[in-house]
Amino acid sequence: MLRIAGVLAVVALGLSSAHTKVNKHKPWIETSYHGVITENTDVVLLDPPLVALDKDAPIPYAGEICAFNIHGLEAPFEAVVLNGTSGEGQLRARGLVDCELQKEYTFIIQAHDCGSGPGGTEGKKSHKAVVHIQVNDVNEFAPVFREPQYRAAVTEGKIYDSILQVEATDQDCSPQYSQICNYQITTTNTPFAIDRNGNIRNTEKLSNDHQQQYEIQVTAWDCGQKRALHSVPVHIDVKPVCKPGWQGWNKRADYEPGTGSKQLFPQMHLETCGEPLSSVRTTVELQTSHIGKGCDRETYSEKSLQKLCGATSGSTDLLPAPSPTTNWTASLVSDSGRDSDLIFRFDGRQAAKIPDRVVPQNLTDHFTIATWMKHGPSPGLRAEKETLLCNSDKTEMNRHHYSLYVHNCRLVFLLRRDFTQVDTFRPAEFHWKLEQICDKEWHYYVINVEFPVVTLYVDGVTYDPYLVTDDWPIHPSQIDMQLTVGACWQGGEVTKPRFTQYFRGSLSGLTIRPGKIESQKVISCLQACKEGLDINSLESLDKSIQFHFNPAQSILVMEGEDLENMNTAVRKVSYINSRQFPTPGVRRLQISTTVQCFGEDTCITIPSIDAVVMVLQPSEPRITITGVERLSRPASDFRTAGGISLFQDLHIISTVTRADTMARHTGVLEEIIHNLDYCDVLVLGEELNPEQESLQLQQIFLKGKHLDTTNSTSGMSIYGVDSMSHYEQVIRQVRYYNRQPEQLTERRFRLTCSELNGRYTSNEFNVEVNVWQSSEAGEHISHMVALPQYMQAVHHPSMINDLYPNHVSGVPSTATVVIVICIAALVVVVVLGIYRIHVTHQQDVKLAETKKETDVDWDTSALTITVNPMENTEEPQATEEEASEEDEEEEEEEEDDDEDDEEDTSAESDDSEEEVDVQLPRMQHSSKKGQSWENTRCY
Repeated sequence: MLRIAGVLAVVALGLSSAHTKVNKHKPWIETSYHGVITENTDVVLLDPPLVALDKDAPIPYAGEICAFNIHGLEAPFEAVVLNGTSGEGQLRARGLVDCELQKEYTFIIQAHDCGSGPGGTEGKKSHKAVVHIQVNDVNEFAPVFREPQYRAAVTEGKIYDSILQVEATDQDCSPQYSQICNYQITTTNTPFAIDRNGNIRNTEKLSNDHQQQYEIQVTAWDCGQKRALHSVPVHIDVKPVCKPGWQGWNKRADYEPGTGSKQLFPQMHLETCGEPLSSVRTTVELQTSHIGKGCDRETYSEKSLQKLCGATSGSTDLLPAPSPTTNWTASLVSDSGRDSDLIFRFDGRQAAKIPDRVVPQNLTDHFTIATWMKHGPSPGLRAEKETLLCNSDKTEMNRHHYSLYVHNCRLVFLLRRDFTQVDTFRPAEFHWKLEQICDKEWHYYVINVEFPVVTLYVDGVTYDPYLVTDDWPIHPSQIDMQLTVGACWQGGEVTKPRFTQYFRGSLSGLTIRPGKIESQKVISCLQACKEGLDINSLESLDKSIQFHFNPAQSILVMEGEDLENMNTAVRKVSYINSRQFPTPGVRRLQISTTVQCFGEDTCITIPSIDAVVMVLQPSEPRITITGVERLSRPASDFRTAGGISLFQDLHIISTVTRADTMARHTGVLEEIIHNLDYCDVLVLGEELNPEQESLQLQQIFLKGKHLDTTNSTSGMSIYGVDSMSHYEQVIRQVRYYNRQPEQLTERRFRLTCSELNGRYTSNEFNVEVNVWQSSEAGEHISHMVALPQYMQAVHHPSMINDLYPNHVSGVPSTATVVIVICIAALVVVVVLGIYRIHVTHQQDVKLAETKKETDVDWDTSALTITVNPMENTEEPQATEEEASEEDEEEEEEEEDDDEDDEEDTSAESDDSEEEVDVQLPRMQHSSKKGQSWENTRCY
């Protein structure tokens, strides 16, 4: 029995070992599966099919597949074994899947074999495979409109592209069934149509009288041709014609110069036709591009403007007005215009060479180049370089030392340093690409060089170069350089020197300043507009109104939510021109407005307004220079260190003609105060001999004033924007010096003054200077009796009021004229009596010394009353006999009065008697010509 039991145990152990060795392999399935299931079904179509293989087949159990297990977070799927021997399986949903809830599923699946026996003990698992399931949509939902109803309003008589838009949605998950492909108006015989996007428009003009409201039904289809279960009603109201827009405004607003800020639309308001607005945005634009250089700016010379703005001195004007001393611009085409704004136009054929005496010799590492430029796109496909400024070799070679040019609407500044300044590879070309360069509008360009940094300002805004290229410095040479404007000079490497790279456009105010750069404040001042938009009484503007000006104050944007506050704000919009003499003409205005309604992007359209501001012609000033026109001085005065004063009694006044509404006269003269920008003292005849004569002005007299001077043998120029009184003070200090006055027969000078760079000029005031000889004394002194001829014709209200406080401004009455004549006659009679007494006294005096030259400096202010203001007489000439008598009398007088005259030059009584003494023969001589004062009668 024991032997049998042992045998059975051995047999059992062998069978167990045999089964373990039979299930050697794991089942095998694909690494991934892609499946599709239609919603509301449970069968999943897998690709590839679900099949598990086992290499232990056909061994029972070990080679059979018993199960497929799914691993995933709540995956609503299960896998069943269809055939364990073949390993076929099927994936299906445990319940209905819904595409609208979830469109895709991803989970893990594994296959299990049956192990070593019916219980599946010691079974093996396959590797894990990824399963992606996509749920196919079924068109189960119909379109539904977003709103239960729609409402809109239209104005009669108009055709709308879109009155309103209806919108429907579909809850299906797929694009095919969830998108709306079509809308349809189901109401028949309506003047409306709808497009595929739901936009409803009218097909004909509607009339409020015919029908005030329409109700139409609209339905929708999805792209699976499923129709909406319910149509949506659309109500469209037809309103009578109402024209939204600005009302109560004038197309033209006249601006009187010097009136400050003028309201443009004092009665304007916005008509919205009853539409409630949530916001209003109004833009007012002042268009001044046709005025001067883009707007009304000061038109003083570039030097005067720079001094006025506080620019550093030392700049060189490369495009000055043509003159004998600045003749290099004479061949250029210039356009001064009615406002004396000097502009040079270049058409690709003109250029100018700057004389060597004008060219700055050493720019240093800090300098500024500034210019006004107006430029458009270059003609042709391949644009050439257009040179504004170029400094190149005059002969032999063709090297550009520095230049400023335009190429393909890019501004390029070239700066090649010498080896004496730098010997390394350094920045040489600076490029800027800006819209302003080719927009055919005026812009102010300033290039500040702080080598190696170069900064460009355009209309006061800073721009850095987008490209900087380096180059080696230029080798030193003895070749002279040529500075040119409008082209570049090619003096070498060609058979004939010529200009090249011509500029096409307009330039003005081209200057170069070595040694210093310009500040932002000065640049802004130089290009500032003097006209623009303004808001009158800004402090009273409602706080809810937001406003913004552009830098030039030519565009004003205002935004607000309240319509009435916006109306009030627009009424405060004003035009202002701070120039005393603005450029007359039209300035165009445009007002554009956009509004928004509650819940809508836009509701009504506000048409733009086009209006004009007419700047009226300013009253042109008449600048008048008065003073002594003939001077005789002893030779010793000419040789003194200071020379003689040419304009000691100078007066400058300016008058305008104003309309007199209180009287019948066309106008009255009114004195005004304004600035001058230059006064020129010109030498008439031969130029001054620098070895023996000169014009002199001490610099101390310019201190505290915005004035500067230039001096040459042809004359002196005093320039700078300053008051007439300052000009008077400085011009009175101009002196004439002559080392050898004995050789002087006569010197004549002419003084003229200007405002606004020659736009308004004074009369030509001439002064004649000669050395006082005994034979000339009578002629010199008798000239002092009458004022210059043009002074007699001016009846200035302020002067008349000073003499006669009760006088009414205007033309003097007859009674006033008679009174003046009578007073003049009375004074003449008194003078005659004094003269006769004085002559009797002088005959008893014995002279012991010879005649001695003295300075006779006559003050005519005390004798101007002797001139008949209603007559226009010429100055009589004394005969030789009378001149001899005057010389003898003066010789007798001078011994007694010489010392007093030298110590005291004031107009005291003795001096006045002496003046009367020498003037009397001239008056008597005048009576011989039929102009006797004795014939004057008082009525």
